[in-house]
Amino acid sequence: MRQPEQTVLTNMCMVFDDQGRVLVQERRDPNWCGITFPGGHVEQGESFVDSVIREVREETGLTIHHPVLCGLKQWMEEDGVRYLVIFYKTDQFEGTLASSEEGEVFWMNLKEMKQSNLAPGMEYMLRVFLEDSLSEVYLHFEHGDWKNTLK
Repeated sequence: MRQPEQTVLTNMCMVFDDQGRVLVQERRDPNWCGITFPGGHVEQGESFVDSVIREVREETGLTIHHPVLCGLKQWMEEDGVRYLVIFYKTDQFEGTLASSEEGEVFWMNLKEMKQSNLAPGMEYMLRVFLEDSLSEVYLHFEHGDWKNTLK
């Protein structure tokens, strides 16, 4: 009988407003720095939606409402653990914007974001957030290098 697969569950949320701006985070983590969307780990026993609402609040000060599932990213770690990032987006939020230890948060025009210092692989994730025909970024090791495949 096959053993259950170990998986790390995380989330990311594109919060956007009616002025064509998105809420971005300039991450400080040297292992994955640059411009991205807020998000983080799903805690044990927590629903996916509750986790993305909590993570956005912790990292930005905003409380989001009605996040919509819009895609995912996944890859296998060297130790055989699957890492999964669940993508959400919403234009419904309230509160006062506040940065956290994760990084500075601010509003940015989507066009500017595409040309900014994106976190590694964010250009692929952004396409899944924006293009309805895409639902997954699959990161895999091929010929000695990591490859992002859009599906």
